[in-house]
Amino acid sequence: METVDLARLQFALTAGAHFLFVALTLGLVSLVAVVQTRATFSGDPVHLRMTRFWGQLYIINYAMGIATGLVMEFQLGLSWSGLTEYAGDVFGSALAIETLVAFFVESTFLGLWIFGWNRLNRWAHLALIWVVTLTAYASAFWILIANGFLQNPVGHVVEGGRMRLTDFGAMVANPAAQVAFWHVLVGSMIVGGFFVAGVSAYHLRRRTAEQDFFRKSLRIGLGVAAPATFVNAAFGGISFQTLQPTKVAAWVNTPDRLAAAQAAMVTAHGPGDYLPPVAWVHTSGLAMVLLWVVMMIVAGLSCLLMFFRPVVRGFRPWHRLLTLMIPIPFVTMMAGWIFREMGRQPWTVYGLLRTSEAMSPVSEAQMRFSVSAFAGVFAVLIVINYWLLARHARRGPGAVALGERPVDAPVPVPSF
Repeated sequence: METVDLARLQFALTAGAHFLFVALTLGLVSLVAVVQTRATFSGDPVHLRMTRFWGQLYIINYAMGIATGLVMEFQLGLSWSGLTEYAGDVFGSALAIETLVAFFVESTFLGLWIFGWNRLNRWAHLALIWVVTLTAYASAFWILIANGFLQNPVGHVVEGGRMRLTDFGAMVANPAAQVAFWHVLVGSMIVGGFFVAGVSAYHLRRRTAEQDFFRKSLRIGLGVAAPATFVNAAFGGISFQTLQPTKVAAWVNTPDRLAAAQAAMVTAHGPGDYLPPVAWVHTSGLAMVLLWVVMMIVAGLSCLLMFFRPVVRGFRPWHRLLTLMIPIPFVTMMAGWIFREMGRQPWTVYGLLRTSEAMSPVSEAQMRFSVSAFAGVFAVLIVINYWLLARHARRGPGAVALGERPVDAPVPVPSF
């Protein structure tokens, strides 16, 4: 592999791994906020315990996501200094806002939420989780504003071989970013919904002591995943209107469309090969669509089965199917991300900066060492995250440490 291919592989591995954590974080925090709202207004102890149980799983995933996200900050300087020199003054503004939102506001309020159990007024504590949720959405929004600029650069001028931002509003309103944000956000709801439903189905199949707890959790998970699956199809359809011509040609994968797209790019940019990796784009796009169909069928049928109490209580094949469905939304999200990013090649900033031009001046040996090191570290983090999530999910709500009141602590008087 050439140095540029190694750099692309490294960024793909790190960004892809981090994206898996982000998808579950966005989905789980939304469900936790909704469940805590229900518990706060109704005083239902079951929903309060649900908040603590699913909240603990969310915190585990969030912490591991931060560990992988920190690495992303070093990627641009390590391997892509050409990109930062050329376009950093523009898309870096969105990344700076995201950093302030994610690493200052979101993490601060999450810390208050974690350590505020049994110490804060219940309404103040509820407000904290909603601030965390909204800042998580804001973090994803600004990341996709930056990515959308790379997909469809708007609101800038090129002076002295560098980009300069001239219209911040145009960059924010970029259709390539706006549609992608909603597509990713709703996709994360599918990830979170199937995760909650799958873990709940596991406990229902095992006939653990917390049957009422997990029946309610199952309803909430499916109640989020099913409509989100249909809504996301709409955003996916809209997003095809914002795709680059070469990406559309690779998705259609017919000789005429590919030849026409290549000819148009040669006319605009001169001689060169401007088609993305057709097999990657076509296969990942097809996988995304087919897996969406699977999720739609399973979620739709599951919602119908929820009306039959004996099925919810004891239909073990259905419970096993829902548990096996947990990784499917992750694979679907990853296929969609590959489709989006691979389809932009051979450009880093579409139509303006080639990927080969965005590289840092590093040797092949340095990149091979870097790829091996990052791949090893991320593999360990993913395994640890899976082990922690599986371990705490299997142990159930009886072993939750989040929000646990010390034995000798007085019971707080609720504030209204």
